[in-house]
Amino acid sequence: MPSHRPHFPRRAFVSLVATLLAGGASAAFAAESFPSKPIRFVVPYAAGGTTDLVARTVGQRVAEKLGQPVVIENRPGAGGNIGMEAVAKAPADGYTIGFGAISTNALNPHIYKHVPFDPRKDFTAISLLGTSTIVLEVSESLPMKTVPELIAYAKAHPGLTYATAGTGTSMHLAGAMFSQMTQTGLTHVPYKGSSPAINDLLGGHIQVMFDNLPASLPHIQAGKLRALAVAGKTRAPSLPNVPTLAEAGLAGYAVEPWFGVYGPANLPAPVVQALNAAFVEALARPDVRDKLAQAGFNPKGSSAAELQTLTQTEYERFGKVAKAAAITVD
Repeated sequence: MPSHRPHFPRRAFVSLVATLLAGGASAAFAAESFPSKPIRFVVPYAAGGTTDLVARTVGQRVAEKLGQPVVIENRPGAGGNIGMEAVAKAPADGYTIGFGAISTNALNPHIYKHVPFDPRKDFTAISLLGTSTIVLEVSESLPMKTVPELIAYAKAHPGLTYATAGTGTSMHLAGAMFSQMTQTGLTHVPYKGSSPAINDLLGGHIQVMFDNLPASLPHIQAGKLRALAVAGKTRAPSLPNVPTLAEAGLAGYAVEPWFGVYGPANLPAPVVQALNAAFVEALARPDVRDKLAQAGFNPKGSSAAELQTLTQTEYERFGKVAKAAAITVD
């Protein structure tokens, strides 16, 4: 019985195999020779802030390690969503990475009506950068010096306001959790950044604020603001005598803003390994650690897997908090 198998010329078959092998080898070579050109590091916040300082300080050391410039690109807007969207939509080759955070990669999808990416699927985790500290502070003109005294004052003055650097920020989240756990019903007053809120706190126009420590630390050290507690799991090295909110009586309370490096989804493993090694090494340098610690930032690298796990668990945890507090941003 005659065979009806399709005829495929041997020369064409050999050519196809060679092409496929060459393509695979080319891709592998491109990944293993990474980087061969400058790397764009997108910071989804304005220049001049803590995130900008971290990116530029660490980026300089990463560039030295990899032998290629790391170009910082500030793309602020929409709580960081604009910049991280650019990262999510970039080619998956490692030449565009982003400065993600607890807000962009865990909180924003739950509070913004439209987020143009899914932090669980549209990024490749590379390394944790570290954490910042949120401080609960009051004006020196107020009499309270402890968290229990503030809670008692808030219950005696229904509708007491607290300021933050903006709606949907980790500071807003910290304040909402505090209000929920203490049943004080605090009223949120969002500002456009820490500076104008601090000015009003110093001027006595507002009485309570949840702020990122780096912005408020100079005023606390100068005695112009009083720090009642910090929101993280541990005390801040720069404020060793200030308790955590858990130590002050709110068992289980912890909001610790974290930051990490992400690339687009499906980055090749050799690229992730090269970037991870460079960032972890940079963050371990004493000069880098000292400079960032002085600004109130706690540098800490991690494996890519650790950052991915953190992203997933925090996404789920803060989704529940945002829903309970009805935090929304148009």
